[in-house]
Amino acid sequence: MRPVLFAILLAAAAASGARAQTPSPAPGPKTGEDMLARLLFAPELVIQHAQDIGLQPAQRTIIVGALKEMQSDMVDLQLQMAERGAELSKVIGEPKVDEAAALAQVDKVLTLEREVKRRQMQLLIRIKNALSPEQQERLAKFRDRAMATDRPE
Repeated sequence: MRPVLFAILLAAAAASGARAQTPSPAPGPKTGEDMLARLLFAPELVIQHAQDIGLQPAQRTIIVGALKEMQSDMVDLQLQMAERGAELSKVIGEPKVDEAAALAQVDKVLTLEREVKRRQMQLLIRIKNALSPEQQERLAKFRDRAMATDRPE
């Protein structure tokens, strides 16, 4: 049961990785990921403000296509992560852990996690490239306004 639970948790972590795409409203030093997020636009933000920024049908087609491609890839990656996670759980669940085998499995899981993050970044880049500089400027204002209202006082 534990390997299955661990695999499910790994898959859920991969699925929630998309949340890391949007900037964190938390005060404090910015991480590299936060700084990158301020330069890119989450798909939800673009769709929410499509009319406000004058999103054209061709741009929408590009963005929806990129989203569909990523979602398709994510299903496969999540299944692979669940499998690798179950294998890792099995190795670590032994009374005496084979360190080399465990670390080899960790490397497999980390490789998949890297690929998930790479695909997420690819999506965000494609979205930004589909937008005009003026649309990007408008979206940045909407994002900044939303972040200002979401901050805890």
